[in-house]
Amino acid sequence: MCETFGPTMSISPKPSSDALAERALRIAVIAFDRISPFHLAVPCVVFGDQHPGAPRFELRVCSAEVRMLHTTVGFAVTTRHGLASLRWADLVIVPSWRDPDERPPAALLKAIAAAHRRGARIVGLCLGAYVLAEAGLLDGRSATTHWSVADDFRRRYPAVRVNAGVLYVDEGDVVTSAGTAAGLDCCLHLLRQQHGAEVANRVARRLVVSPHRQGGQAQFVQQPVSGTQDDSRLGTLLDELRTSLAAPHTLDSMAQRSLMSRRTFTRRFRQITGTTPMHWLIAERLAAAQILLETTDQSVERIAERVGFDSSTVLRQRFRQSFGLSPTAWRQGFSRVGSAPRS
Repeated sequence: MCETFGPTMSISPKPSSDALAERALRIAVIAFDRISPFHLAVPCVVFGDQHPGAPRFELRVCSAEVRMLHTTVGFAVTTRHGLASLRWADLVIVPSWRDPDERPPAALLKAIAAAHRRGARIVGLCLGAYVLAEAGLLDGRSATTHWSVADDFRRRYPAVRVNAGVLYVDEGDVVTSAGTAAGLDCCLHLLRQQHGAEVANRVARRLVVSPHRQGGQAQFVQQPVSGTQDDSRLGTLLDELRTSLAAPHTLDSMAQRSLMSRRTFTRRFRQITGTTPMHWLIAERLAAAQILLETTDQSVERIAERVGFDSSTVLRQRFRQSFGLSPTAWRQGFSRVGSAPRS
């Protein structure tokens, strides 16, 4: 397994909007004939389902085609809304596209471009990046898509800076994600921007997924892992670590608590989580730091201490490496407290 540890995306702080603060975010998801049910379900389960403790969104699934749409696995779905919903939406999500070699319908491209000009944020998940590129929204910008078509995408759209090594790229008004499950990472990122890390983490826990995966498209679990006593001990350890992030955890101390040798612990941990113990620990500490930055006015120095980083300098370095922003910039963009941020 090849693993990377570094930025999983490029992001810009969520633009403020007094209008959006007074009503639910309006989201239009584009469905089409021969759509993958999983790709369609990803934005719907994040924004369409009601999760305890999370805000409600107004979501419409719409289509440029006939209202009866066949999926890739043999059943059909119907949509109640057409492309007029793109004039209503604050956020337009293209969850994929059926064939990179097929140009999307002109009416769809025109409606997406018009929504973008009007100020809607446009998101292309997986092969949905092709739709955004055909609509002219990605020229001169960075974007990503499924790794298997990255070379084709570069050849076809030379004006787009393709980054195939990340899970998603956020250019502010235009967002793209890598393939399949990375669409879930991207939607959780959008949720985090709109309502903070605490809400996104709560929804991620309900969906039983990581609120923020470190690494890029090359990071994956090579083989399924059956449940064992070792797995149970590791699950208990992960819960304990999340509640004691400030403690000086080391690879040896974690292996000892799991009753495994260092080598066995490292191997089993990677099989179960897809990453190394120390990289997982850093990701958890960063997630905890996000919440503290958004929900408290504690100094960066105090937050670094509370989540287990050796110093505020280390926190700043890790934060910028993973999110492309300093802790202070993150707080300025996403803070939920009224007091002025302290650096």
